[in-house]
Amino acid sequence: MFRIEAEVDKGRRDLLRSRLRDSDTAASPVLAALRGTPGGREVPLHVWALDRAGDLAGGLVGHTWATWLHITWLWVDAAHRGTGLGSDLLAKAEHIAVTDRACATARLETWDFQAPRFYAKRGYEVVCVIPDYPPGITEYTLTKRLG
Repeated sequence: MFRIEAEVDKGRRDLLRSRLRDSDTAASPVLAALRGTPGGREVPLHVWALDRAGDLAGGLVGHTWATWLHITWLWVDAAHRGTGLGSDLLAKAEHIAVTDRACATARLETWDFQAPRFYAKRGYEVVCVIPDYPPGITEYTLTKRLG
């Protein structure tokens, strides 16, 4: 008999994450080899663009892990769209990922109304399409070989 609870519990969340990581490491020689190495840790990667006044004009937030660059967010202020700033931010993040962190591949998720064509023009390929996530929107996962 089990008692099932539905509540936010950070302590249990951390315990679950630790136990899942342990079982994944035991099941996968690749993950076991990564464990405890620099490549086995997520390392934040942030790139910022500031305008002349020092205000945020755009930015990219992501991380690197296991020779992958994962782009979480890329945003450019409406006043600066179409100037190449988004491409510059993306190129800078990819350059850092390749030269400083030995990454070979990048990945990201984007919605149909955001930027799938922007990424495709920069060499990213769609590897997953999730229709109606959230309802009325399609989510895309894209990847790119770097370097």
